Amino acid sequence: MGLIAMSERDLQRIEVLSKVIDGRMTLVTAAHVLGLSTRQVRRLLERIRTDGAASIRHKAIGRPSNNRISDGVRDYAVTLVRERYADFGPTLAAEKLAERDGLRVSRETLRKWMSEAGLWLSRKQRRTFHQPRLRREAYGELVQIDGSEHRWFEDRGDPCSLLVFIDDATGKLMQLRFVRSESAFSYFEALELYLKNHGAPVAFYSDKHGIFRTTHASKKDRTSGLTQFGRALYELNIDIICANTPQAEGRVERANQTLQDRLVKELRLRGIDTIAAANAYAPEFMADFNRRFGKAPRNPKDMHRPFAAHENLDGAMCRKEVRKLSNSLTLRYDKVMFILDPTERATALAGQKLIVCDYPDGRLEITDGEASLPYRTFDTLPSVHRSDVVENKRLDDMLSIVTELQAGRQQQRSKGRPRRTGQTDHMFGIRDGSQSNGYQKRGTKPGRKTDFTKDPVVIAKRQQALAQLKAAE
Repeated sequence: MGLIAMSERDLQRIEVLSKVIDGRMTLVTAAHVLGLSTRQVRRLLERIRTDGAASIRHKAIGRPSNNRISDGVRDYAVTLVRERYADFGPTLAAEKLAERDGLRVSRETLRKWMSEAGLWLSRKQRRTFHQPRLRREAYGELVQIDGSEHRWFEDRGDPCSLLVFIDDATGKLMQLRFVRSESAFSYFEALELYLKNHGAPVAFYSDKHGIFRTTHASKKDRTSGLTQFGRALYELNIDIICANTPQAEGRVERANQTLQDRLVKELRLRGIDTIAAANAYAPEFMADFNRRFGKAPRNPKDMHRPFAAHENLDGAMCRKEVRKLSNSLTLRYDKVMFILDPTERATALAGQKLIVCDYPDGRLEITDGEASLPYRTFDTLPSVHRSDVVENKRLDDMLSIVTELQAGRQQQRSKGRPRRTGQTDHMFGIRDGSQSNGYQKRGTKPGRKTDFTKDPVVIAKRQQALAQLKAAE
């Protein structure tokens, strides 16, 4: 007699029923242990006495299910998926088979068929592995940068972002800068401090944040489509490389996790709850961190280079926009109209493009690329508020700004009277062109309107003017 395959459930039943047959267990206890009724236990005992223990095995073992889908339907479904929905997932493929082909198959059944046919890989099979990358050889050859938004002051202050610069070769922190949110100006400030303290590295390594990378770059012209941060690095002869995945810049990502643990607790112990105080403490923390976790580079050479005499660090750390100068020597930037002084140089540049330099400290400079041009502010241009395009990392900061603006508008509106039909937007602080030029609407005086055509003073002035006109003729 050959081997008989049995399930674990059948083996448990044979063991319990054998105790009942030997008198070591009652029938009621056996029914409770097996989770069956006493009548079913009697049936199983009768089957064992008649046909032996092997009869306990389920009769359907080794036989196809009575409810299984036929092989013809399975082959037809797999053929349709291979021809029409090869790149579809099981869920979407099952929906399209029901909608377009009238073939209803459950999602999990179709997933099993597609996996057996090689049309679908499980999550485990699709898992990718990121091979570790060796550190760069020299100090200053590659510096990874990233911003980490976190509650650095916990409940003692508002959340903010920390800009982290870390050297790839040594793992040392090169620059820590607490800012309200990630922006071009905040990165300008951190970059300027880094370059003054260490010099210019060979390249920076960052993620694909909108501050570092634009999707409108040209393959022919390297300078086209640069962001403001990328343009500043290009002027300083520093390259920036964008990582394709977060795992590719794992050095700075792991440093962020360490900082969110160690730095938060250090700030708590020192009672620091403001950005200014945290920035003042950052150099001390970096020195201790680098002493504990810094590595020696394989190549002792320092790849940072000092700045040449012709490189203008202050001129690069600003926002630059190109504007066309009109024939009346005016240009517009940031909803403001500027008038250039009518010098000989400015007059010669009429109709040409100029560069507007907006510095982080509020200075504004208009230049033709060689010299600064004197100007004066004419007026702020009226405009309707439009929704801003905001990066995900700046959403919290933008929401706080919007809340402050709404509170200010609500306070102004609460002081005024409710709006009535016929009132214009001028009554609610919206300025038109005439108001911006100095015109002030006087309104009407209370009481009955005066008929100026019958006013003696007006009649006398009119007659005097007519007399002068006749005398001149």
